[in-house]
Amino acid sequence: MIRIAPVGRALAVVAATSLALTACGGGDTATQTSPSAAPASSAPASKGDGTLTLGTLLPQTGSLAFLGPPEFAGVDLALKEINEAGGVLGKPVVKHDTDSGDTTTNIASQSVDKLLAQNADAIIGAASSSVSESVIDKITGAGAIHFSPANTSDAFTTIADKGLYFRTSPPDKLQGRVLGDLVVADGNDTVGIMAMQDSYGTGLADQVAKTVADGGGEVVARVDYDPKAADFSADIAKIKAENPKGIVLIGFEETAKVVQELVKQGLPASKHKWYMVDGNTSNTNYVDMPKGTLDGVKGTIPGAAAPEEFQKKLLGVNPDLEDFSYAPESYDAANLIALGAEAAKSDAGVDIAAKLMEVSKGGEKCNNFKQCVDLLKAGKDIDYDGVSGPVEFNEAGDPAVATIGIYQYGSDNKYATKALEYRTGNIAG
Repeated sequence: MIRIAPVGRALAVVAATSLALTACGGGDTATQTSPSAAPASSAPASKGDGTLTLGTLLPQTGSLAFLGPPEFAGVDLALKEINEAGGVLGKPVVKHDTDSGDTTTNIASQSVDKLLAQNADAIIGAASSSVSESVIDKITGAGAIHFSPANTSDAFTTIADKGLYFRTSPPDKLQGRVLGDLVVADGNDTVGIMAMQDSYGTGLADQVAKTVADGGGEVVARVDYDPKAADFSADIAKIKAENPKGIVLIGFEETAKVVQELVKQGLPASKHKWYMVDGNTSNTNYVDMPKGTLDGVKGTIPGAAAPEEFQKKLLGVNPDLEDFSYAPESYDAANLIALGAEAAKSDAGVDIAAKLMEVSKGGEKCNNFKQCVDLLKAGKDIDYDGVSGPVEFNEAGDPAVATIGIYQYGSDNKYATKALEYRTGNIAG
């Protein structure tokens, strides 16, 4: 164990090797896959048809399109293993893939309509918190499970969801604590924050700002900007006026424009320490910039290390993968839904959701579908520990314990996929 942070939070810094298993287009494809879920008494009545049907609502286009390939691969790998093990309730799982787009389009709403018409019991996605917020009522109102592998907005902890919303990624209160602690630990007693103005950006910025202040630093400038703005010069000028030692960038693909303006106005990463988050820590967004533009920049991404064996399996599903972000969370989402259906002996969303807490903690530990389903069929209570971490859902559908990786960019403007370190903590801590 390593000391996690200067503010003394209840987080543990753990080496990557010890976190392997403990611990954010095409149109439609029909394959074998996983189920639906839903537990609360306030949930709408929903009846299964005997076949678990899973829909994916993941980014093939839009500002988070770089996260789509690993998320789709994670789901596809899980479904391959599930169906090779005999499927769910004795039948192959059926899957339909759709595009979530982003908040500049109505693609997500149209995709959800399509998935519900195809009798999806559970929908995995979206990656964007704002996109999920825009469709959660439609999904849960139909009695289907809404399960995101990458939503991190704190808003989902208390959102009205009829007991049908779950996620394998942690709320931003944890990522914000880790990032804020990191910024202060790196010696930045003055900090500037550039955050996109939506539930994800402002919520994460709030937590980072609080943590910096708790750690003895000062946020001397904060700008919540319109990510669709054509120009960020006035926003960066406000940051420049305060000359902060550290600059936190919270956004999506528009961060490339923000970075270019920072350099233009004399605030390069070589003079001011830059920090990024899961929404913009990308290996495709900055590669065409001058060499060294992002050298030394650090970023945080929720999730434990993706074990080498797991990465090899993902590459077997998609040989072109260059990034594994949220693949473990997507894989675990599909497995948990399938196990919930087996435990409920039903593919109905409300029935599956009622079992998700049960299969995620408190029983005999197992870490893949076949191992877990064999225990269920033997009458055992199970505790699924996934690739992304132990999961262990709380009453809000959030993982009670989660891990955040800290990554660093090199002179090629790409970050090493092996994190500098991983920090694990309780969400409520």
